[in-house]
Amino acid sequence: MNLTLHAMQRSANCYKVRLALAQLGIPFVLKDVDILRGDTRTPEFLAMNPRGRVPVLQLGDGTILIESNAILMYLGEDTRLVPEDKVERARMMAWLFFEQNSHHPSIGEARFWLSLIPGGRELKRDLIDDWMEQGEGALARMEAQLVASPFIAGESFTLADIALYANTHLAHEADLDLALFPAVRDWVARVAALPGHIDMDWRPELVAA
Repeated sequence: MNLTLHAMQRSANCYKVRLALAQLGIPFVLKDVDILRGDTRTPEFLAMNPRGRVPVLQLGDGTILIESNAILMYLGEDTRLVPEDKVERARMMAWLFFEQNSHHPSIGEARFWLSLIPGGRELKRDLIDDWMEQGEGALARMEAQLVASPFIAGESFTLADIALYANTHLAHEADLDLALFPAVRDWVARVAALPGHIDMDWRPELVAA
C-alpha cells in the first residue's frame, strides 16, 4: 500500500493507527513528529493537515488522510476489524463516536496534560476535577458493556476496541484507577493477549529520517 504515517510515539491517537496497521500486517514507513517541539506547526506539516494535528496518513499517490478514527476506517474496510453485518457495524461506529466525543476529551486530555506536558498539571489544575469525573463516567459506560460482551462492540474484536484501548490501557497516566472497573481491566488484558498486538513503544523497521 506504500503508506507513510506521520505520528508522535506517545500519542494515543497515533498509537491506535499503528496498532491497526500491525493487526492487519500492513507495512508502513513511520515519520516521527514531535508536537512538543513544534513539528506540527511547520508550513510543510500544515500543508498536509491545516489543523496541525497528528496522526496523518500519506498514501502512495500522495493522498492525505487525517483524523485518527477516519484513518482507522480506511484501513479497516473489508477486513476482520469491521463487521459485515449492518447492525454490528453501526454499534462499532457508535463506540468510535463515543471514543472521540466522550472518552478522549476526558481520559486522553488528562493523560496528555498530566503525563506528557512538563508542568501540565499546574497549567490545567482547574480542569482536573472535571476530567476525573468525566473519565470515570466514560470508564463506567465501558464497564457496563464489557460485563455483557467480551469486546466493546460485541463478540468480536473491532476497530472500536483499538480506538478505546489506546488511552484506556494507560488510564493510570491520567490519574484514573482501572481497579475500580474490573471488566475494563480484564478487557485490557484480553486485547493485549491477541495475536499481532503491539505496545505503544513498538516501532516498525521502516522509519524515515
